[in-house]
Amino acid sequence: MKKVMSALRFLFKNGETMTVKRDQIGDLWIKQITTSFGRIGTSDFQEIRPCESLKIEIYKEADHVNSNDINKGGLEAGMFARIKKFQDIEKMDILYRDDKSGEKLMDVEKDTIYFPYKALDNEGQDNAYQTSALMDETLYIVIDPTQTVQDVYPQLPSNQA
Repeated sequence: MKKVMSALRFLFKNGETMTVKRDQIGDLWIKQITTSFGRIGTSDFQEIRPCESLKIEIYKEADHVNSNDINKGGLEAGMFARIKKFQDIEKMDILYRDDKSGEKLMDVEKDTIYFPYKALDNEGQDNAYQTSALMDETLYIVIDPTQTVQDVYPQLPSNQA
């Protein structure tokens, strides 16, 4: 059995999620994923996979709410508008399917990637490292401590960053 990425599920700080299928993703770069292993106090041991940065281009077909993703909202304006309004993507699950059968694997077959984070304000909900822009119905997201969406995608209009 060979695992093949089938989708990415973005998890927001308020519990909402957005699942983006493989064919709805253009440009994608997840930089320097490392694995840490530990626990706090007497809790269970856990693997944690932080990354250095993310850049992604998401096509307009992903700007909908999947029934599996409905936790708290995103219905009225669409997920792209939600991401533009709030900078609160906390982590992402990489979902896999079996390459031979084409079937989606169980939820246990996923890798969770944590993004770099710096609180934008005292509430701590929004991430200063997350920027996004919308151009031609395509969403561009960059989560990086040193670069913005405008730095990574210079073709975007400067008023979109």
